Amino acid sequence: MMKKLLLLSLIAVASEATAEDATCVREHTIMMETIKAYAQSGADFLGPQGISKSVLDAIGQTQRHRFVPGVSCSVAYADRPVSIGQGQTISQPVIVALMTHFANVRFDYTVLEVGTGSGYQAAILARLVQKVCTVEIIPLLAEAASKLLRNLGHDNVSVKVGDGYRGWPECGPFDAIIVTAALEHIPGPLIEQLKVGGRLVMPIGPAYATQQLTIVEKVAAGETKTRSVMLVRFVPFTRSPD
Repeated sequence: MMKKLLLLSLIAVASEATAEDATCVREHTIMMETIKAYAQSGADFLGPQGISKSVLDAIGQTQRHRFVPGVSCSVAYADRPVSIGQGQTISQPVIVALMTHFANVRFDYTVLEVGTGSGYQAAILARLVQKVCTVEIIPLLAEAASKLLRNLGHDNVSVKVGDGYRGWPECGPFDAIIVTAALEHIPGPLIEQLKVGGRLVMPIGPAYATQQLTIVEKVAAGETKTRSVMLVRFVPFTRSPD
């Protein structure tokens, strides 16, 4: 009798997981087609190879609707930002793909993300690198993202509540850094925690206005090379009052 109950329980869990995997399949497919089409049209700044296959695979394996609960599939996978509460958003899929691509990550990297949000960017990075350290200043978002990432099996992600401007020295140094909020300058502590040869990708510009998606390469200790690649619009970088 116990074996029969256990079997029924396992079947129920498997059915639930299968149903979850099947959710939003059509919308997810459309999102991936949109990203690939954009990559082909934007070859002038992406290079002839477009967005790397590893990045596309990681996005294809990540269920975006899990990170924006309470909205329809069409909204979750639309190519636009979506509100996640607390005045924050999950970035549009194309921008997530581009920032991940520009970070030029590898499987043995340790990466810092500033602005965890709902955890979507961290989940994609978790499929690409050895270790992800992500900082979120809003406790409610950090706690929810941490729980979701654990439930999804991303054990290589560490979430910290704090001011991302200061980075996370104890978790670094970092091979790459992605900042998901706009600031008018590049935070010095982040450059200090970036390894020589590493990249920082972030929007630079005023709050509530158009910004420049910027790539900063650390070419030597105390020396960086910066280039802007496209116009974007991100939520403002939030600092702690102290």
